[in-house]
Amino acid sequence: MAAILPFDLSRALPLDFSATNPDLLPDSGLDLTNTALFSAYVFGKLQAAGAQVGIGGYNEHRVIYRRSAHFGDVQAEPREIHLGIDLWAEAGTPVYAPKAGVVHSFADNANFGDYGPTIILQHDVEGAPVFSLYGHLSRASLEGLYEGKVFNAGDKLAEIGPFPENGDWPPHLHFQLMTDMLGHRGDFPGVCSLTDRARFLQLCPDPAGWL
Repeated sequence: MAAILPFDLSRALPLDFSATNPDLLPDSGLDLTNTALFSAYVFGKLQAAGAQVGIGGYNEHRVIYRRSAHFGDVQAEPREIHLGIDLWAEAGTPVYAPKAGVVHSFADNANFGDYGPTIILQHDVEGAPVFSLYGHLSRASLEGLYEGKVFNAGDKLAEIGPFPENGDWPPHLHFQLMTDMLGHRGDFPGVCSLTDRARFLQLCPDPAGWL
């Protein structure tokens, strides 16, 4: 394994985006649909703590997806269970392959609140395929990529993207593991509904061991 970001993640600041965070209550005054204000909130937290990077989110029941219709509408059960780990750091921060693999697929998922530029690697783990997803990248990260391109552990894979090109989020890396791509290419659900929680957590194991 190699470090995925150029920081000591043991010193990362845990960030809470669940309904238990009073900063996110409707009467808090924080407008999550305004990405600049949302970003100022995140990086204000990091600065106050003297931290370079924030971390968290696996299996977290989040309220922040209510900012975007991409995660549900009045006809559907909303998707609010986060299936990866988020690493909140400045745009331009390099992202490294944590384990050797090849490019499975990539895409620019450009909906508001979506992944933006996304890369998926395929790895061999004890003879079985495991896929790793890197979302909210810079558009430049997709240049020169092709399916099957080899990355060794520690190779620079991408950079964290700025908003709005990163899907219009405060700069961060969404990192997720999947044991089955379910036919997806360049994309995979990073958030699921409460009803689908157990099924997707089985498909998407906790990626903490890869950090």
